[in-house]
Amino acid sequence: MTVIDGTPVKSPAVGSCVSAGPAHPRPDGQDRYTISEVAALTGLTAYTLRWYEQIGLMPQVQRSHNGQRLFDNRDLDWLAFVGTLRLTGMPVADMVRFAELVRQGEDTLDERQEVLERTRGELLARIGELQDTLTALNFKIDFYAGARRASGRA
Repeated sequence: MTVIDGTPVKSPAVGSCVSAGPAHPRPDGQDRYTISEVAALTGLTAYTLRWYEQIGLMPQVQRSHNGQRLFDNRDLDWLAFVGTLRLTGMPVADMVRFAELVRQGEDTLDERQEVLERTRGELLARIGELQDTLTALNFKIDFYAGARRASGRA
């Protein structure tokens, strides 16, 4: 999903890397969330959200007057994209590097594209390996089913 609106953001480059996948459900009209609300919406723990911020995987999260983290919809979009990167098997260090590139702005578009293309290549190779594994399992399942039928135990 791409978020496009005219409101200023604390980290403009994050909006350029939002996930194209399904968005997390959000209360209508809401754009400020506590850490517990984000945890409930994303399935991540508060500890994980704090850790993401600490290691630089999250942009700087805004704070309320009393220091409480206040996440917004762009933060949720970024977290959805981070979840996508996690599903690819990308190492955390590479995700942090990617987040740094995003924060550096448009001058890093080529490098970000290279990172994602390399990740896509690695993912396609893993998918191929998994397809080969599935083929081997299907062969064995069919073999055992045939052996049971042949022995009259089907």
